[in-house]
Amino acid sequence: MARMIHSMLRVLDEQKSVAFYANTLGLAPVGRFEFDSFTLVYLANDEQSFELELTINHGRTEPYALGDGYGHLAVSVADVVAEHARMHAAGHPVTPVKTLQHEGTVIGQFFFLTDPDGYKIEVLQRGAPGRFI
Repeated sequence: MARMIHSMLRVLDEQKSVAFYANTLGLAPVGRFEFDSFTLVYLANDEQSFELELTINHGRTEPYALGDGYGHLAVSVADVVAEHARMHAAGHPVTPVKTLQHEGTVIGQFFFLTDPDGYKIEVLQRGAPGRFI
């Protein structure tokens, strides 16, 4: 059986992205590897073993075009309303908290957060039915 270990995002500004993920999701660098043409930074926290890999291509000055194929990353939090308020107060771009229902049953509460490069992150209430662990 395969085990998911990381997801990779190409980012323009290493410091800005590392600070964003630390301030919003509590992710800190756990590894950094600099090569001639690019740098890899791995972010994680004590909540899981899954890592977010940031790839910084040296010399790049233009933002990446995300295209129409990218969906989003997803994280779960203990209190989605409190996290929304905290991130909103800090000036991070967030959508309103929404409630998802299926056949009259609430199956989740969530909002979306946007990182400095335009990537969407779904923030879900932990403990909801389904796979929102």
